[in-house]
Amino acid sequence: MKIAHREIGPDHPPLVIAEIGINHGGDLAVAKEMVRLAAASGCEMIKHQTHIVEDEMTDEAKAIFPPNADVSIWEVMERCALGRDEEAELKRYTESLGMIWISTPFSRAACDFLEGLDVPAYKIGSGEADNLPLIRHIAAKGKPVIMSTGMQTIDSLRASVQILMDAGIDYALLECTNLYPSPPEIVSLQGVTDLRAAFPDAVVGFSDHSIGPEMALASVALGACILERHYTDTRYRKGPDIACSMDPSELRHLIDRSREIHTALRNPKQRTGPEEDVYRFARASVVADRDLAAGHVITAADIWARRPGSGEIAGYDFDKVVGRTLLRALQRNAQLRWKDLE
Repeated sequence: MKIAHREIGPDHPPLVIAEIGINHGGDLAVAKEMVRLAAASGCEMIKHQTHIVEDEMTDEAKAIFPPNADVSIWEVMERCALGRDEEAELKRYTESLGMIWISTPFSRAACDFLEGLDVPAYKIGSGEADNLPLIRHIAAKGKPVIMSTGMQTIDSLRASVQILMDAGIDYALLECTNLYPSPPEIVSLQGVTDLRAAFPDAVVGFSDHSIGPEMALASVALGACILERHYTDTRYRKGPDIACSMDPSELRHLIDRSREIHTALRNPKQRTGPEEDVYRFARASVVADRDLAAGHVITAADIWARRPGSGEIAGYDFDKVVGRTLLRALQRNAQLRWKDLE
């Protein structure tokens, strides 16, 4: 798939998405500083969350308290949502630094607002991964979609994926665990391979809520092409997602190490040119293990394989020497040559 100018898939380095989400706490200046530091860390894509609370929730949400917050989900989003002009400015600023800006719409109104900003793609969060009317509304915009799949099974995803396929848009599915933070006991790296097997037309990635980069990096070796993690300028901030957020140095680490893993994944099993100097000393050559006379029929006890590998007969040809007759005398540790043998 392609989002803006960025090609995404197994043949390309993993796309690392820094999810600012609501970590700015509703402060545009803080959000812009987070973006600036992400750009300095080499980030390619910023993801925001677009909350138009009155179209997103009903009053019942005012009595629902998330496990990672001490106020209702309504109040969390009301406090942390940027104004529409502020969000437009954040997109403009992000793009001025050469990065791609996308967002998660949590309602029809949010989706329509983002469409007015001409976003290059949409993110669908795990909580909306089975919200069929919203998925249908987003897919109708005709833009690429990245959808997290936390709290879903392969079977429960099929209807949502079918909507994306019927819309004829490119899409990615991200394995995700929705506990903030997620301990390894419930994180599913296997989910990456399960998604690849179940939805072969999808780009597959990993949306990580664990602490540290290890799970996200491991997912690259399993075929994850997108890595998404919550991001903050500093973990000394307060907020429901800060505990599982990476800071700028960790963002740089994730970008660099994921690219290295991707590079190594594509290298076949073979001896490489840079290894030749090591190969010459590290491998063994067949040598006499004691003084041997000309005309002697060699037994396994007469020879051994020792470094360096500069000899003509390599250690892996040891058995080919046994039973051959020596044409000249050899001293212990002399490297054997084929012309020494009858």
